[in-house]
Amino acid sequence: MTDNAPSSVHASAVLAGARAVLIRGPAGSGKSHLALAIIEAAQRGLLRFARLVGDDRVHLEACNGRLLVRPADALAGLIEVRGLGIRRLDHEPHAVVGLIVDLAARDAERMPGPGEATICGIPLPRLAIAPRVEPLPALLAALTTQAR
Repeated sequence: MTDNAPSSVHASAVLAGARAVLIRGPAGSGKSHLALAIIEAAQRGLLRFARLVGDDRVHLEACNGRLLVRPADALAGLIEVRGLGIRRLDHEPHAVVGLIVDLAARDAERMPGPGEATICGIPLPRLAIAPRVEPLPALLAALTTQAR
């Protein structure tokens, strides 16, 4: 049963393990770059599995207390690679979001407490990345370690 109608947002999403990482941020903040870095991290064995869900524009929908993400139809399987243009990748048709990453976040802190974002009425863990900070190390730590 659907709680809310799907909404389209400017974001990228990658299935990393069993849950998707939803990557938000202003234009040029590195959403596509981070999506590719997550997929490459899985290829190098740093994560068990990663596959593109969508790049640039995705649809979000609340369903039974979970946030679902799927690619925009016209962009399914496509990702922008800076310096190369649009490329095709294998992709997942939908996934359950487990983590929000906000790039170039003005509220990012060096030693933050647990962050949270609510989307479509569903609270989710949030990782805020400061402007000009490489997001992959913090994201990999968030995906592979436990807080004390």
